[in-house]
Parts: sequence; C-alpha cells; structure tokens
Amino acid sequence: MAIQWFPGHMHLTRQAIAERVKSIDVVIELLDARLPGSSSNPLLAELAGHRPTLKVLNKQDLADPVRTDAWLAWYGAQADTRSIALDASERAPARRLVDACRELAPLRRGLSRPMRVLIVGVPNVGKSTLINTLSRKSQAKTGDEAGVTRQEQRIVLDDDFYLWDTPGMLWPRIIVPESGVRLAASGAVGRNAYDEQEVVLDLLAYLKIHYSKELAARYDIALTAIELRETHDDALLELIARRRGALMAGGRLDWQKAAEIVLTDFRGGSMGRTTLETPGEYALWLAAGQAKDAERAARRKAAHEGRKRTR
Repeated sequence: MAIQWFPGHMHLTRQAIAERVKSIDVVIELLDARLPGSSSNPLLAELAGHRPTLKVLNKQDLADPVRTDAWLAWYGAQADTRSIALDASERAPARRLVDACRELAPLRRGLSRPMRVLIVGVPNVGKSTLINTLSRKSQAKTGDEAGVTRQEQRIVLDDDFYLWDTPGMLWPRIIVPESGVRLAASGAVGRNAYDEQEVVLDLLAYLKIHYSKELAARYDIALTAIELRETHDDALLELIARRRGALMAGGRLDWQKAAEIVLTDFRGGSMGRTTLETPGEYALWLAAGQAKDAERAARRKAAHEGRKRTR
C-alpha cells in the first residue's frame, strides 16, 4: 500500500528550513520511538548539511525499551550525531536536550555566541508538547492530528539558547511502503491520505507476530501466540470488532469503527510498549525501496531518451 502526503504548506516548510538552517548550530530531529527509522526525514541530511544532529526518540514510554536501546546505539554510531530517548511531557529528561546540544556545539555560549537550535520532525511526533515542557509555557500549539503547527516559532529557552520550531514535515515521496503504513498508524499522515482499515490490517499483521501477548491481552483474545500468528488479519480484526462491540444495525460488523479502535489504542499506548521496526528490519525495507526507486528512475530515463530519438 503506497501512502503519500505532502500538502502545500509542507513545501513552504521545506523552504523555511533550508533558509533557517544556514544560521543554525545544532539540528534536533524528533523521532517517534515506536518507528525511529520510518519517522526520520530523509530530506534532513540534505537540508542540514554537516551540522551536528541530535536524534531524539520521543514517546519512549510507549515504545519497547529493548528496541529503543538498539535504535539509540544505531543512531549514536553515526558521525556528528547523538541520540537520546525521552518522554516529552517529563520535565527532567527534557532538559537533557539543552546539555546535549551544548556538547555538540561547545563553543556556542554566552550572549555574544548564543546557541541556535532548529527542531524538526514529522507531524504529530510531539514537538509542540516538548517545547512547552522545555520553556515551561504553552508557547506552541498541540493537538492529536497531523499539521497543527503551521508557522515557524522562535522560543527562548535561556538567555543564550534560542530554539526554532518548524511545522511537521514529511517528504515529497515515501519510497518505503512499510514506512508509509507506520507513519499513518502513528498519526503523522493526514487522514485523507490512507485507508484506515488497510493500515490497521498491516499493523495487526506485525503486532500478532512480534507482540502477540500484548495484543491478546488488550482485546481479551483467548488464543495462544501460535494460534494468533496463524489467524488471518481480516479474521483478527473481525474478532476485535466483536470484542469491542463495533456493530451496526442487524448485527453487521462496523469495520471502520473497529479500525479506529485499534488505531486509537496503538496511538495512546493501550496495547503496551511496542515498536514497529528494528534497525535491521528498517535497513532491509530501505534498501528494497531504494532499489525499486532506482529501477523506476531508470525506466523514466529510458522512456525520455526514447521520446527524444523519435522526435
């Protein structure tokens, strides 16, 4: 299932980031700890150049702690990059961002050389909540839907520490189908860009294999882990619909309501601490996506050359 979402305001955000980053010392990329690879914007390296980057795995309280450690090690091994995990609503760990930024740019101190930080991330990853926590004020708008922040905001955290918040931004074309599904499941994609039932079926297909115990407990499913894994995804969603009373007149199943229940439970952490990808899995998906994208580009080039020869 191909999921794409790049509304007009994201073009403006891309331009704003490209201009702002010229005067930035450190870039913070806020990631969803449940999908740390899929929520990382591939445009960031292009826009940020060689500036130090802090990868922040947000919503760690909703993610699998073992997998979070694996992702922290994976990002931490990259050049000019540090990584930390936190829950943006907690005051103490959020302050670690300031210290981490100062370590990445130790010469930026004092009023004559203030620290200038840009924070970026996909929609609905928790940037506004984090900024409000850091500044102890409700300076940034928050919400449960993608695209709440629409304009760049400058936040003063200390006398010599300036933070620029940008609207959440995806990228023009998502070449990894698995990432599109995970971004949709997390709420990073506008609801008009995907079919909720299809996203939920893909989500259940992953959860029943990797988090069967959590899935069975959430929906009171009396199946063993092996039986759950062997259950067809449609049958599993039907079972959840019946358990949660997602029914219409005449006892017909309300598939849409069932899908919304599963998405709400996942986004709110009601299924327990789950992470939808490992570094190894994501690397394989990315390699496959890049290979298909290269094939697509080669076909377009060949077609273009063919049209030129026939003119």
